[in-house]
Amino acid sequence: MATEVIGEFLGTLILVLLGDGVCANVNLARTKGHNAGWLTITIGWGLAVMVAAYASGYLSPAHLNPAVTIAFAIEGSTPWPSVPAYIIGQMLGAFLGAVILWLHYRDHFNVTEDPAMILGSFATAPEIYSPANNLITEAIGTFILTFGIMSFAQNDLAPGLSTALVGGLIVSIGASLGGPTGYAINPARDLGPRIAHAMLPIPHKGDSDWSYAWIPVVGPIIGSVIAAIVFQWIP
Repeated sequence: MATEVIGEFLGTLILVLLGDGVCANVNLARTKGHNAGWLTITIGWGLAVMVAAYASGYLSPAHLNPAVTIAFAIEGSTPWPSVPAYIIGQMLGAFLGAVILWLHYRDHFNVTEDPAMILGSFATAPEIYSPANNLITEAIGTFILTFGIMSFAQNDLAPGLSTALVGGLIVSIGASLGGPTGYAINPARDLGPRIAHAMLPIPHKGDSDWSYAWIPVVGPIIGSVIAAIVFQWIP
């Protein structure tokens, strides 16, 4: 169990460091990637998930996502007693990954004056605030993520190939479905860095938008639970 929790911790740390790293590179002032655009972010996140899963997959199931962990517990692959420990590891990894990201881009955080760009380098926010629609958007995106992960395992693929395909799936979800909310599709990915944003001494950062913070947590869990149930219904 301890090794698996360490794997979830390290994998989620890498996921957030590289994933939020591409957001920081695009959002923050005076970076080499400033204003590189949404496609850069979606590709960066897809690669971040792939690298993180390969880096931790020999230690743990490499869920790196509480919603996915819950879904696999419903599906039966993950024992329910392991779920709280996995989620704690994921949350701690996400928080520390965000802190390391801040250290890496500290000078650029200091010269960025737009609070939205600072928060967007840690956590997600909708383009149009509409709690019901934002929740549905996160649920749909995470349904596709979870159902895709479960489906890949049913195909006769070369060992390790499914992990690369999950990276491609992240790019697809971001490019196709990520526009409304920034596609958190992972409670740890959003909440851990949001807590770091609230705690770190960043000039001009503004608030951490806690009124929205529940949506990237609840929406992904709903989507993953539905995906696990639907997957079990399929013959």
